Amino acid sequence: MELGLKGKNAFVCASSKGIGKGCARALAAEGANVWLNGRDPNTLEATQREIGAIAKGDVAIICCDITTESGRDKALNETPDLDILVNNAGGPPVGDFREWTLDDWRSALNNNMLTPIDLFQRVIDGMIERRFGRVINVTSSSVKAPIQHLDLSNGARSGLTGFFAGASRQVAPFNVTVNAILPGRFDTDRLRTSMTRAATEADESIEDLLEKGKQHIPARRFGSPDEFGALCAFLCSTHAGYITGQNILIDGGLVALSP
Repeated sequence: MELGLKGKNAFVCASSKGIGKGCARALAAEGANVWLNGRDPNTLEATQREIGAIAKGDVAIICCDITTESGRDKALNETPDLDILVNNAGGPPVGDFREWTLDDWRSALNNNMLTPIDLFQRVIDGMIERRFGRVINVTSSSVKAPIQHLDLSNGARSGLTGFFAGASRQVAPFNVTVNAILPGRFDTDRLRTSMTRAATEADESIEDLLEKGKQHIPARRFGSPDEFGALCAFLCSTHAGYITGQNILIDGGLVALSP
């Protein structure tokens, strides 16, 4: 299927690895001009080379911390006439809600709510003027089913979801869509880091713990970043112009919702 993305300009936050990289890879393969983002220049350059080998458009890098105002200034100064914005950032840490301070909450809200809102506000008028725009927010399955001990994420991402529930309807008349993709458990460095920590605490091997984790998922496996990227690319395509304001789970059936 031709997705109609050739020549479109796309900025993908936190795309040097993981599911952000999966999104950038899929968009580049469809002919979009992609700006990669991350904080480690070496990782970014390696990802640029990897994606550049399969890209049908230009692939550039912007090394900055997108969760800072100066980082956002730099990114948007280097990305002209954006057609596609993929908001993505690492989630807050796991822990006991009794331990969180106001500074912890401010950090979570800044990274996972206020940053994507600010980026959206800065690019939306250009999208409206050009009569094409696709905004994808990478959030979490916790938006549908809050996850115990992820209280910072539950709160920040739910706030983001509430904001875009209204904003997406306001920009829909201009062929600008806003959707969120809610990942379950994906085979990424972040998953393996958290599993390694849990394995150490439980005095188990990482392999055994990963296998146990898969058994809780109806699909009996973790998702791949490329699967996530394929969904992102479709939602950015010309075929998805009638899909907006949605929160789409991609989790192998892990979250069981009430009918």
